[in-house]
Amino acid sequence: MAGKKRVGIVLFQLGGPDSLDAVEPFLLNLFLDPDIIPLGPLGWLRRPIAKLISSRRSVPVRARYAEIGGRSPIGALTERQRQGLVEAVAPYIDPVAVTAMRYWHPLTSEAVEALRKAGPLDEVVLLPLYPQYSYATTLSSLKEWRRAYGSPNGGPPERTIEHYYDHPLYIQALVQRIGSVLRQFPDSSRIHLIFSAHGLPMSLVKKGDPYPQQIEETVRLACAQGAKELSGWPRTHLLCYQSRVGPAKWLQPPLTGTIERLGNEGVKEVLVVPISFVTEHIETLHEINIEARVEAIKVGIQTFRMMPAVGDSPLFIAALKDLVLRAVGIGADSAAG
Repeated sequence: MAGKKRVGIVLFQLGGPDSLDAVEPFLLNLFLDPDIIPLGPLGWLRRPIAKLISSRRSVPVRARYAEIGGRSPIGALTERQRQGLVEAVAPYIDPVAVTAMRYWHPLTSEAVEALRKAGPLDEVVLLPLYPQYSYATTLSSLKEWRRAYGSPNGGPPERTIEHYYDHPLYIQALVQRIGSVLRQFPDSSRIHLIFSAHGLPMSLVKKGDPYPQQIEETVRLACAQGAKELSGWPRTHLLCYQSRVGPAKWLQPPLTGTIERLGNEGVKEVLVVPISFVTEHIETLHEINIEARVEAIKVGIQTFRMMPAVGDSPLFIAALKDLVLRAVGIGADSAAG
C-alpha cells in the first residue's frame, strides 16, 4: 500500500433494529433526535415524549418487522455496500471504511472507535448514504459525527460529501433498476410510474431544507435519461411521499392517497420506485411492498410492482467510488476503469 493515501471512509445511514427486541430502543433513539422532532425551548420534554411515543409505536412497528423477517435488513445490506466500495477504491487509496448508523448499531460512536483503532489516517471522507440532503438525515448524521468524534482540529482533514442527487452514475443506477422492472410489463409505456420518497415535516421545509427540490431533480433526471435510453418508458409519472409520523403537516401527496386516486381513476398497472432509499428496509419491504400493495388491490389496480433499491449494484458502487476519489483529489482520469 506504499504511496497510497490512507483514507478513512465513514458511511452514514439511519440503521434499523436487528431483532424484534431492538424495535423499541431503536424507536427511542429515533424520537430522541432533535432533528426529527424539533421542540425548541421545550427540549427538556424530549425524553419523556420520546419514551411515550416509542413505547406506543413499538407494538405495531414490531408486528411489521415480524412480517419482513423479524429484523431490518439495512445492516447487512449496508455492509455489502461498504465491502463493495472498499474493493472499488482499493487500487487507488488504502481505505479504512466504517459504518455509522444514526439510531442503531453500529452507532456513530462505535464507528469513531473503529476508525481510531485503525491507526493514523491521511484523510477522512464523510459519506452519507442519503443521495438527497435533508436536515433530518444528512445533517442529523453529521451532527452526531461531530458529537462523537469531537473537533477535527489536529486530526486528519475531513472531506464531506453532502449530496449526490444528480450524480450521473447514481441516475444511471436508478434508470437501470427501473428498466429491469419495466420489462415485466407487456406495454410499459402505459403504466403509471410512482416515485415514492421518504416524507419530511413541512416545518423543516419551511426552514429551508433542500430535500424536496433535490428529490424533484432526481426524478426529473431519471425520467429524462430513461425516456432517452429505454424503449417503452412510461408516459405518466408521479412523485409522492411516505412514512408520515404524527399529526404535523408533511410533504404531499401521500403514497397511499396517490394509489387510491389512481385506482379510482381506473389505472390498472403501477410501478413504485423508492426514490430516496438506497437499500431495502421497512419503508420499502413493508410500507410499499405490503401495505401499498394491499391498498392497490383494494382499488382495482391489477399489476403492482416495486423497484428494488440500488443497493450494491455496480453502477451505484461506481458512483460512491467516484465521490470518494474526487473528495481526496483523485479525478476521473486517474481512476478510469
